[in-house]
Amino acid sequence: MLNAAPQIETPRLILRGHTVDDFNVIAALWADPEMVRFIGGTPSTREASWTRLLRYVGHWQLLGFGYWVVKEKESGRFIGEIGLADFQRNMQPSLENKAEMGWVLSPEFHGKGYASEAAKAVLDWAAAHLERPVCCIIAPENTPSIRLAEKHGFIHQIDTTYQDSPVRLYSRPGTEK
Repeated sequence: MLNAAPQIETPRLILRGHTVDDFNVIAALWADPEMVRFIGGTPSTREASWTRLLRYVGHWQLLGFGYWVVKEKESGRFIGEIGLADFQRNMQPSLENKAEMGWVLSPEFHGKGYASEAAKAVLDWAAAHLERPVCCIIAPENTPSIRLAEKHGFIHQIDTTYQDSPVRLYSRPGTEK
């Protein structure tokens, strides 16, 4: 089992594990109202972003999978985050024993194909290393994320709620081992 995120390179991106030095860019990303519009809608405090950073690193330590920082290879600029998690969400149907995929990119990088490139890299890694089914939950109005999920083989399973907000649960067939 891995206890740290492996580095993954794509033609335009570097995906790597989180470090303490990433905190300020993560806090800025999650404080952006445009970025969180479909993810709860409330910008995160620095405290919440700090907890998120620790949670990302802890996933790798305890479960052998987690989130990566996404950087533009050419410039080295922070683009966002992507990965797989077990957040122990209190929702129905249960996501127990599944890896929930998620992604967030700074709005300035939307529409460049970076999310798709990073998603393919993560799903390729998951196919080789993960022994859990992969799913994701997306707000019904988040059309770009729904398109990304469907492009990468996720299939809509059910409309449900999480923390009193509507979400769509998507699963990726063939990820069970």
